Amino acid sequence: MSMRLVELSAAGNEASDLLPVHDEGLLAELGARRAYWTVLDEGPAEECLALLVEQHDGDWRAEHVTATAGEHEGRTEDAEALARLDGWVYMLGSHFGSKAGPLQPKRAFVARFRESARPQLQIIRHRFALHRAVNDALAALAATGHPAAPEPVRDAVHAGFVTEAVRRGNAKGKRWTSQLAPGDHPVNIEGAAFTARGTLLAGLRWPVTAAGEPILVELSGVPGLFSGAETLGVTGVYALTGIAQGPLGVRALSAREDGAYDIVVGSIDALDKGSILLEQHPDARDATCRHLRFRLPDGTGPALIAPTLVADLAPLHHVEGISEREGAPLYVADEDHRIALWL
Repeated sequence: MSMRLVELSAAGNEASDLLPVHDEGLLAELGARRAYWTVLDEGPAEECLALLVEQHDGDWRAEHVTATAGEHEGRTEDAEALARLDGWVYMLGSHFGSKAGPLQPKRAFVARFRESARPQLQIIRHRFALHRAVNDALAALAATGHPAAPEPVRDAVHAGFVTEAVRRGNAKGKRWTSQLAPGDHPVNIEGAAFTARGTLLAGLRWPVTAAGEPILVELSGVPGLFSGAETLGVTGVYALTGIAQGPLGVRALSAREDGAYDIVVGSIDALDKGSILLEQHPDARDATCRHLRFRLPDGTGPALIAPTLVADLAPLHHVEGISEREGAPLYVADEDHRIALWL
């Protein structure tokens, strides 16, 4: 595949995910032929939104967007994924931690906003409720021996992410420590897309299956968090099989208009030093990205899914967003202090 690189900058930060702007009024205000939402790696949710704008003359620019978050200002960080449902753009935190842990409650959030040049965020900081729901589902799956289940959590990973989070939380009297349990995996969300049935498909960079294959979890109750009417649940767990030598995690996910999904898989963590995951899985250091396409089975999981290869993106290691432009793939890569947009 022949690609062209467009280098952009917004607040000096890297970008994750790509979600097309649908609001015609916002496109007109931007003077845009088309535009895409992305999230920046640093800072709280209200400071991490940006728009990647293709102008009518074909040039591109990046605009850092200032949002408001009310009482939750400054209380979130590490937004990673965007998804759309019923006129809302949803934003998910990674629910993870730094490369050496521990899990961080600021990263365990779901937000949403209406498309605007000055969005007002609604934010739910759910105190690891998603972590608990996902780990309960994965543990139940492991008990059956299903191949979509993750490998048993390794002692060093559990100690660095879960045990240390509990220790710090207990020292501060935090109630969220009750959501973290022995045997839990740290959960790292890197992609999200709503399904036709209104559930949210979350792509996990970690954990992966015992065979090193990427895992997706289908979550119910996400919109209901904002009305207090529902709690989070897991209705399906899926593993992408037959891809390549693992371990490979999800790097980006998007829903297609035809009902299929585009996904980028690749490395399980950043390549710089200090990653507990890469210390435990040194064979994952050289993983490059692949663009795949798949459809969900008609029923709920668990299930293995054999995706179709769309493009081998080697030598790229850091692709973190995928969308379409004029029927062709569009990618954004996580590069130091810049936004790398691949057309």
